[in-house]
This record gives sequence, C-alpha cells and structure tokens, in this order.
Amino acid sequence: MSKIVVVGTNHAGTAAIKTMLSQYGSENEIVTFDQNSNISFLGCGMALWIGEQIDGAEGLFYSNKEELESMGAKVYMESPVLNIDYDRKVVRALVNGQEHVESYDKLILATGSQPIIPPIKGVELQKDSLEFKATLENLQFVKLFQNSEEVIKKLEKPGINRVAVVGAGYIGVELAEAFQRKGKEVVLVDIADTCMGGYYDRDFTDMMSKNLEDHGIELAFGQAVQAVEGDGKVERLVTDKASYDVDMVIMAVGFKPNTGLGNGQLETFKNGAWVVNKKQETSMKDVYAIGDCATIYDNSRDDINYIALASNAVRTGIVAAHNACGYELEGAGVQGSNGISIYGLNMVSTGLTLEKAKEAGFNALETSFNDLQKPEFIKHDNHEVAIKIIYDKDSRVILGCQMVSREDVSMGIHMFSLAIQEKVTIEKLSLMDIFFLPHFNKPYNYITMAALAAE
Repeated sequence: MSKIVVVGTNHAGTAAIKTMLSQYGSENEIVTFDQNSNISFLGCGMALWIGEQIDGAEGLFYSNKEELESMGAKVYMESPVLNIDYDRKVVRALVNGQEHVESYDKLILATGSQPIIPPIKGVELQKDSLEFKATLENLQFVKLFQNSEEVIKKLEKPGINRVAVVGAGYIGVELAEAFQRKGKEVVLVDIADTCMGGYYDRDFTDMMSKNLEDHGIELAFGQAVQAVEGDGKVERLVTDKASYDVDMVIMAVGFKPNTGLGNGQLETFKNGAWVVNKKQETSMKDVYAIGDCATIYDNSRDDINYIALASNAVRTGIVAAHNACGYELEGAGVQGSNGISIYGLNMVSTGLTLEKAKEAGFNALETSFNDLQKPEFIKHDNHEVAIKIIYDKDSRVILGCQMVSREDVSMGIHMFSLAIQEKVTIEKLSLMDIFFLPHFNKPYNYITMAALAAE
C-alpha cells in the first residue's frame, strides 16, 4: 500500500481522488490538503450566477469534503500547504492553526492557477489574502466561489451602477454580459483591439464585438489600463486614452499557474507551469502535476503547451490517478476545445487559429463557408452558420476549426477535435459520411462545403 498525498482539491484534485478510490478501492491511503473552504466550484458558471441566469450557486458544486471522506480519503480543508521537502517526501501544512507534517510515497500536485495581478496603480491584494481580496473596495478579482458571492452581495446594495471589466477574454466577456443583464452600465476594457483573440481570428471576434455593442456594452479596446482610483473605494478607471467613472472594477486579465511549492526543484514551462509528460509525471520521480498548474500535450502543435481548462483538469486528474496507483496510462493530448454563448450567439473552436498556426511555423491556410443550418424551406429555428477550418498546406492536416451561429453547433466541434488529434487531412474530411435530414442540416452541408473549397 502507498500513501498518496494530493495538494489541491478542485477539478483536477477531485478527479484524481475519486478515480483512485473508485478504481483501486483501499489499495492506497489517500490524503489531501486544500487551503479553500469548498471544493469543485465550477467557475465557468459564475457569470450565469451573477447574471441571474440560474437560480443560485448550489448546482455549481459537484463534490464536497463529505463525499470524498465517505469514499475513504482523509481531507484537510482550510489547510494551506506551507512547503514540500521533496528529498524527504514530506508535506508541511497549516491545520487548525498548527503545523502538520505528512509523509508521502507519491505526490499529486493540483495547485491550480491564480489571478494575474497586473502592475497597475491602485491594484493590489490585501496582505496574506488567500481569497484574492483587493485593498481598494469594489475592486474585484474573480476566481473562487467566495469572490462571486461577494460581487453578488455588493450588487444587491445601492451604489453599484457602472462596472468596468478589465480583460476581454472568455471570462471578461461573460461577466460583461452578466452585469448588463443585472441592469448595470458596463465598459469592457482590453489592451488588445478585439475580444477573445486567443480563440478566434479577427473576423469571428468582430461578430462577438458587435453582439456586445448591440446589447449596450461599451467597448474600450486598444486601451492600456494605467490606474484604478478612488478614496478607499473604486471611483474611476484610467487608461492611456480615457477615464471612466465607475463604481466597481472587475480584474479578469487572466490566470497564471500556482507553482510556488515547486521550490525550484521541478522543471517548469516558459510561464512557470510544471512540465509533465503524458503520464502527468513531473521531472521528479513519484511527483505528478495536474490541471492548471501543469503543462499538457497539445496535439495541434505536436508539443507541450499550457491550456488551462476545467475539462483538461479533469482528464489529467484521471490519468495521474491511474499512474500513481501503478497502472500505466498516457493521456491522448488535447486540442484546447472551447466554447462560449453570449446573448444567444454561440461560438466554438478547437486547435489553432490561422494567426497562431502561422506563428507556430505551419504553412497554414483557411477555408470557410457560410450557410443556413437547414434547407431554406425550413422557416423556423433555422440560423446561419459560419465555419472556418485551418489546415496545413503541405501536409493537408487539419489544425483548427471555428464556428459561430445562433444555432447550437457545439457538438460539431468535437468532431474537429478528434480530427486534429488523429491527423485527419482536409481531403478526408471533405468525403466524410455526414448524414442529411431537413430537420437537422442540408445535403451539401457547411462542413463538407468548407472542406471542398480548400486550396
């Protein structure tokens, strides 16, 4: 029997613990530490909660301390790990205010990520804050359940009428919609000149920008935030081009891997994430890293990359669990598949954008097509779909795909994810068996037509 210690118990850690206990029963002793008071919070649902598109936060949790303990784990909550002695295989944590020492045979690091604190005047955290609380009132970071809960409580009080969201990635765009749905005036700020540029090419992001503007959200793109000002609480946000009088500022500029416990002994990626192989093994024997704190193999690049998604966290947790328990298993790699739905406009993507493919050294081309989802004689619930497929001109292999529509086209992106993973060529895709029925699609559907149009 081995003692396996898991540091961090959110998506990745929970997946690892459940897999080890359900698949291998009592073969190992499982101990876990987490500095938070709750686990398994689906942060991707916080905007739905803030925007009152769901009834409350209850459904945003899928596990808890009691469930993991009932399965056989020893769970220490609100117990931050102070340091790890990798040579002696010892974890030191603060439990009930006292230092606690736990030895291990194998260690799984699931420490996740933390908000990036940009070097902006007026933006700083309270000393020793584990919940990302800012020193300036109504300056909010959004990561934990507690952060969302605090924002919601503040919105219930008078005085929060105009909100600035800094960062126009997925989280920033979702939060901008949420605040507008709450009846607030919203300005969305980003140093880039578009939104969601990490996931879509410019012609697609322009569709989302127009969608946001059509719903009353002010876009302040191409502006660098210089300061958040106020006498004890937020009063204005200052950029290099303008000043905005606001009552609340949400910092959503991104996240970075939380890898301080590596002590410089574990190999790291260019952004500080722990480098792992397809078994989730770090550079040190018997030490695994999973979720947002680790790299992952990116099939679209044929190389390791950093792609922080809850779906990746769960998969890497499962892989590490099997390997830590002595059953060798390699992950299949990922494509960074993702999606977003804002005011009914659905956008999904996987793999590389055209811009990123060229930056990665591919001789990349795109092929695109716009059409109705169903035949023209279907008069209701029949929306236009735009699709773009990225492929390598030399190898013909598919590198990425983007789709946008008011139809739910999300299932289509799974096919493209598998196509990238399996190195499917654009020619093979063009002849793929796609069924036809007027209730669902056209005989010459947009996927086939886009593939046929490739150079």
